[in-house]
Amino acid sequence: MDFDVLVAGGGSAGLAAAVSAARLGARTLLVERHGSIGGMVSAALVHSICGLYRLPVGDESPALANGGFAAEFARRLLANGGASGPVRLGRVDVLLQRPTAFAQLADVLVRETPGLTVRLHTEVIATREEVSLSCRGKIETARARTFVDATGDAALAVLRGAPCEIEPSAQLQRPAFIFALGGVACGAVEETARLRIAQRIARAVKEGSLPLEALGTHLRGSSQAGEVFVTIDLHGGATFDPLDPAGLSELETSGRQVAQRVAEFLRGEVEGFALSYVAAWPARVGIRESRRVVGEYRLEGDDVLKAARFPDAVAAAAWPIELRETASGPRLRFPPSGNPCEIPLRALRARDDEALFVAGRCISCSHEAQASVRVIGTCLATGEASGIAAALQARNGRVTAAEVVAAREELAR
Repeated sequence: MDFDVLVAGGGSAGLAAAVSAARLGARTLLVERHGSIGGMVSAALVHSICGLYRLPVGDESPALANGGFAAEFARRLLANGGASGPVRLGRVDVLLQRPTAFAQLADVLVRETPGLTVRLHTEVIATREEVSLSCRGKIETARARTFVDATGDAALAVLRGAPCEIEPSAQLQRPAFIFALGGVACGAVEETARLRIAQRIARAVKEGSLPLEALGTHLRGSSQAGEVFVTIDLHGGATFDPLDPAGLSELETSGRQVAQRVAEFLRGEVEGFALSYVAAWPARVGIRESRRVVGEYRLEGDDVLKAARFPDAVAAAAWPIELRETASGPRLRFPPSGNPCEIPLRALRARDDEALFVAGRCISCSHEAQASVRVIGTCLATGEASGIAAALQARNGRVTAAEVVAAREELAR
């Protein structure tokens, strides 16, 4: 198999990269280890899209932070009934969406895009002159001129020998375990009810009837009647390692155990949950942070807070710095100006690998900046930028940010 662009990882960033590259005429291969496209949405049941909208000032209406693919995806998801909103939650606007609808729209985009080949249930296992792909013991080989790492863990970058970095265990963002409940009574998770539920959970943790990791449990209703999503931040242990297979295995099983106890508590102790049941477990725990690629520029936390601008900007990060270094909830840091931070093309280029671009949560950034750029809305934007850059470079050689922006505007038109 011979391609212009190979995209590893079929989450929101990988989908945006692959579709955008193919729309520019590049023969594109998208490789995804799960059976559906959507990444943290379809596999981990993330049910809101953060980072789509600029931080609101006063009572102003929601305004998109990025145009192009991110805006198109939101518009189409709303049009087919797969999302509702945007909804203002405190100082941010988010788009509430159903994971099944997200995955369905991803399938539609893939099918309607000529020149895009998809390999599900497949992982890149080696890259030399040829790329080796593995699916249940069957090995395929492929060639590509340029690459986009949208794996979230910089897995492709590591295989290609590109330098990466990772925070010490104690500073890493804690993982999330999200599951769906069905059979919940109407109004059971309205704002005042959620506050009462949080107080009851905190009391149960103090009394020892719920484990400590249940303390930060958050509930959010769905557009589907009777459906509620429950998010639990897991501690992960003192030696939490999002890349360790033994640790990940323990995280999955312990996450389900904590979630089951929370579900039983809600069913037995909270009004409106008497008939509730676990409607869906995630396919995998939601990892928020692991390896990050070392790029030509490292986006810093100060860049986000100062709403930095760059001459080679290709995307914007509009979400606050959302630190989740413990299992007790987020610490938010907002840019004083409320303006988005620009993301330069240099942060999407691997420093020592001319053919490798990066998108999503593993772009070149610090731990603090990653706490802003890792959200889905920003991942859609960096994915589009990296996909366009990879397609143009495969065709014409090293690409500039101005060429990426011009191509994105042409695609949008």
